[in-house]
Amino acid sequence: MNERVLRVLEYDKIRGHVVRLASSSLGKARAQELAPSADLAEVEAGQQLTEEGVTVYRLRGLIPLGGIHDNRSLIRRAALGGMLSAQEMLDTADTIMAGRRLKKFLQDTNEEQSLPGMMQLAEMLPELKQLEDDIRQVVDDNGVVRDTASADLRKIRGEMRAQQARIKEKLESILRTPAYQKMLQDPIITQRNERYCVPVKVEYRGSFDGIVHDQSASGSTLFIEPASVVRLANALKELQIKEDREVQRILHQLSAQVGQHADELQDGQDALAELDFIFAKTAYARELRAVRPQMNDQGIVKVKRARHPLIDPSVVVPSDLRLGEDFILLVITGPNTGGKTVTLKTFGLLTLMAMSGLHVPTDENSVLSTFDEVFADIGDEQSIEQSLSTFSSHMTNIVKILDRVDFRSLVLFDELGAGTDPTEGAALAMSILDFLKERGVRTVATTHYSELKGYAYNEPNAINASVEFDVQSLRPTYRLLIGVPGRSNAFAISERLGLRREIIELAQSRLTTEDVAVDELIRKLEQNQHIANQEREQAEVLRRDLEALMDEFDKEKESFYQQKDRLMERAEEEARKAVQKAEKDAAEIVEELRRIAAEERGQIKEHRLIELRKELEGKAPKLKREAKKPKAMPSDRPLQTGDHVAVVHLGQKGHILEIKGNQVLVQIGMIKTKVKKDQLELLPPEKEPTRTIVGRKNVEAKRVSLELDLRGANVEEGIYAIDKRIDDALLGGLSTIHVIHGKGTGALRTGVQEYLRTHRQVKSFRFGVEGEGGNGVTVVTLK
Repeated sequence: MNERVLRVLEYDKIRGHVVRLASSSLGKARAQELAPSADLAEVEAGQQLTEEGVTVYRLRGLIPLGGIHDNRSLIRRAALGGMLSAQEMLDTADTIMAGRRLKKFLQDTNEEQSLPGMMQLAEMLPELKQLEDDIRQVVDDNGVVRDTASADLRKIRGEMRAQQARIKEKLESILRTPAYQKMLQDPIITQRNERYCVPVKVEYRGSFDGIVHDQSASGSTLFIEPASVVRLANALKELQIKEDREVQRILHQLSAQVGQHADELQDGQDALAELDFIFAKTAYARELRAVRPQMNDQGIVKVKRARHPLIDPSVVVPSDLRLGEDFILLVITGPNTGGKTVTLKTFGLLTLMAMSGLHVPTDENSVLSTFDEVFADIGDEQSIEQSLSTFSSHMTNIVKILDRVDFRSLVLFDELGAGTDPTEGAALAMSILDFLKERGVRTVATTHYSELKGYAYNEPNAINASVEFDVQSLRPTYRLLIGVPGRSNAFAISERLGLRREIIELAQSRLTTEDVAVDELIRKLEQNQHIANQEREQAEVLRRDLEALMDEFDKEKESFYQQKDRLMERAEEEARKAVQKAEKDAAEIVEELRRIAAEERGQIKEHRLIELRKELEGKAPKLKREAKKPKAMPSDRPLQTGDHVAVVHLGQKGHILEIKGNQVLVQIGMIKTKVKKDQLELLPPEKEPTRTIVGRKNVEAKRVSLELDLRGANVEEGIYAIDKRIDDALLGGLSTIHVIHGKGTGALRTGVQEYLRTHRQVKSFRFGVEGEGGNGVTVVTLK
């Protein structure tokens, strides 16, 4: 990914937050390498590891990451036969212990919920308990080699302590001697250059026999090693040399052990760095309240309630962003300071974050795509040194972008064509967008040129959008409205700020009729979309409430059936016991009858006895258990999307919207619900829908198949009729309708298609072909 776009979109700040949240120098170094990837498999792997980190935090809370050190250089040195210091040995032991503790922690967590990616990393963490124990037997917690590291070292240090005691005893006797007391600046023993000295006044230098090792800053005191302790100190120095040699021998031997395990220790370092990095990404996701996006490499983006990650969460306004499915070019229009640039940066930055394996601050089920390259021309980057104007600077960058883009690129333009004559700038902007659109490049461009509104209306692969502006408060709401071009609001803002009414009226009179009509159309579209959004939100709440009630109903019904079964089983058991007793009694009676018959010489026949026994057995009660749930009648063919069906356990009719395995999404009136296949019974298709002709003054219904005639209606009347017809078509199991709007000025056609573009039940739409009405008809395919 080119460094310029990372800088412009402030990606380095995102990386800085991840670095900040890493616990060790290993993790921070790994986080510094964070970068977007165009490889979908690599991105998915990164997203999976971040999600596993979120799972660990959710299940276990605090992660044991203490005691980790960056030992990579010392491991390489040990592998080459070098000697490690005692402190480096201690760092090695601490890191082995930290890795073992983290491995056990992840293994325990994996038993609760599978962590396949992290377990692969955990397997790289070496146990090496014996090496850790060997190091701790030699080095104490302060990084000092223990006396017990070897017998020779223990003996040498014992002799050193005895020699030091003799030296101090000799010095203390000097301090107590009256002849010396007047020569000393202070009655203390000190060290200079690792030699024991006493502070002597400079004027007594000739009277005090010994070696001068230092002098005070004032020059009044000399630090002298008395001649009587020089021999003792030399003997101590010889012992210190022996100690150093023995310590080095011990450390060399221990370093060789570390070198033997260099590969395992290095793998462990890599795994610890990656795990610390993963948990840093996880901590950042928790800070942002971010979620894992669904990734693809097809250039499809559908983001719900996206928030810019670098803006205070208490003030940032979420926006819904779409690109790449119904259209590949998004033109955001509107006044300056309206939030267009923030929206553009949000789009680009979330894409880079997702490509880096980071979770993004959006709602669940948001969709983002990988791109081979992301290009951006944002902000005023004119170069004074190169004597370039704002326009020249932007155009230089745009030229470089156009030379490198392809259909696997994402391009972001801020104020495209600005900085020059408006007419020429708008024409140039449209030509640039044409160039990109023809090559299939996903493009988002902001502009304040009104000409680009009409451009986006007339292009099938483009759409207008705007950032909502509150005229009452004179502030942008920063909410993106896709499908609605921006309005300047100049007159409304000027009036709110106190400009004379007569001046505003004079300015309005200078506008063309077409300008006024377009502004009024945009106003109505904004109003309709606002109402539609509110209704969709209300419908979503109702749908969730209904699903919750249905789930509760199913649970209660299941509980009822289970209780009923238990009661039936108990009654059947009691009945069986009663029958068994009756059969026993009957058998005794039959046996008695046989005995009597034998005594009376066969007057009672055997077959009669058998008949009586069968009659007794037949009197045993048979209890029939009802099914737990009503079952649908089997159909003569598999269920298909669009089928008219009965939902037997609800006693309702609807039509199938989607089938996934055994789960079926069914539309019942205005409600969608998921049911199992065995609860659906195939019904005959409903009768053919009627054709409705909508006029400006009246509404008339006639029997015509699949068509809606809007000629003579205004945009609002047409939208109302379309919405009703779509509901009727969905209930009737139809997948296509024909909307007749005529050609005329094109206002009705444009308004209809903009409404269809944002309708949640519309899969796609197109103009009619020859024989269908051409541009006077829009053919709508429903989901």
